[in-house]
Amino acid sequence: MRREMFLPTLLVTAVLLSLSSARPPHIVLIVADDLGWNDVGWHNPQMYTPNLDKLARNGVILNSSYVQPICTPTRNCLMTGFYPYHTGLQHFVILDDTPGYIPTNFTTLPEKLKQLGYSTHMVGKWHLGYCNWKYTPTYRGFDSFMGYYNGREDYYTHEEGTGYDFRLNKDVHYLPQADYSAHTFARRAIDIIISVDPQKESLFLYLPFQSVHEPLQVPEKYEKIYSNIQNKERRIYCGMVSALDEAVGNITNVLRERGFMDNLLLVFTSDNGGNFQYGANNLPLRGNKNTLWEGGTKGAAFVYSETLLKKKNYENTEMMHAVDLFPTLLHVAGGSPDPGIDGMDMWPTISENKASPRTEFIYNIDDIDKNAAIRVGDYKLIEGIPGQNNGWYPLPTREVHFQEEDSVGRLNVDIQYQLFDIKHDPTEHFDISEKYPDVLEKLKQRLAEYKKSLVPAFSPPPDPKANPKYYNGTWSPGWC
Repeated sequence: MRREMFLPTLLVTAVLLSLSSARPPHIVLIVADDLGWNDVGWHNPQMYTPNLDKLARNGVILNSSYVQPICTPTRNCLMTGFYPYHTGLQHFVILDDTPGYIPTNFTTLPEKLKQLGYSTHMVGKWHLGYCNWKYTPTYRGFDSFMGYYNGREDYYTHEEGTGYDFRLNKDVHYLPQADYSAHTFARRAIDIIISVDPQKESLFLYLPFQSVHEPLQVPEKYEKIYSNIQNKERRIYCGMVSALDEAVGNITNVLRERGFMDNLLLVFTSDNGGNFQYGANNLPLRGNKNTLWEGGTKGAAFVYSETLLKKKNYENTEMMHAVDLFPTLLHVAGGSPDPGIDGMDMWPTISENKASPRTEFIYNIDDIDKNAAIRVGDYKLIEGIPGQNNGWYPLPTREVHFQEEDSVGRLNVDIQYQLFDIKHDPTEHFDISEKYPDVLEKLKQRLAEYKKSLVPAFSPPPDPKANPKYYNGTWSPGWC
């Protein structure tokens, strides 16, 4: 072989060997709790979120990324890749004393990533069942867990109702001093990052923060950032958003210092829309947390990577849903999901701005509340009452509060079906069901098809055996 032919062959061989030995990328999945559409800097310049803004604008802002209307169902989507109406978790949330959970026949995202050699860690809010140990994080694929099992608690004391809810792996974990949870979770995430060698291990870090779910609590220095806001609830809430932003900034700084950024994918999303009754805002979208309106189901989200995105610094408007993160992250990790999941691989859509493979999705089908919503192309069908808060809620002024059912909130609630063109009416002002009866009928038929695969909602009643008095004052597994 001539020398000039031999050298290129060696070069190609070296590149192929390098690619084959490259470790799967590190994955960080951050979930903000009850974050409103209008509560991030890239949507609202009045918000002080410099760290999140920088990541979003230098990555890919997801402008049409949908989630479930409330906490537990969205977390179900992220962990399983299945819609909640296929797992039985479509109705409301798992309460402290109710024995709900993801059924164990569903393989979770960390379980799949562990099969690919990942080190898997969780820091934050679980909210997917804890009545039996087998439903808790370290039994569902996580190597470590620091956080709480239930849906809400005090940001400093970790008390919820009559019990304490904070764990390090399986053990009840009493912190040495009262500390704001965003700081506690950031420090734990940083400790994990420091413990992992980015060149020898692939890290999956799941960070479902407590922030910015009520109760409204934040150190005073963050509230002072918004001293111009007269409404106290809104001022505290905005401070909570900025505290979350700082936590994310501290975490990403350490990721960069430790050499993770060369091979890392970071995903940020809200789990549902914001709750205006606790200071959040979803303008210009209609509705609130726990409604089927866009304001309850369109998540503020972005994806960031310095090396993995072929196209970045843009706003992606392609349709995607929370169930899609499961197969998308598996694809990035070099794996594939089991057949039959509801999620679709969105990596070409996100990383190259290619057309989404998804043309429709299910907002939710709730067989207890008797409501549902689906999207087919540009059209959205709502069946039944979409929620209790059905209006467009402005930013609060002074100490003015909205009633749970105001004059706006009662709009259209007596109509069985409503139809909207989301492309041309993203704020859902115009019900076009009477104007386009043929479209209405087609979507009703499509919804009927979806309902054929519905798993009845598993919504058990409260169980007195869950009472923390039986577990030294803590919310603990062992009662189902």
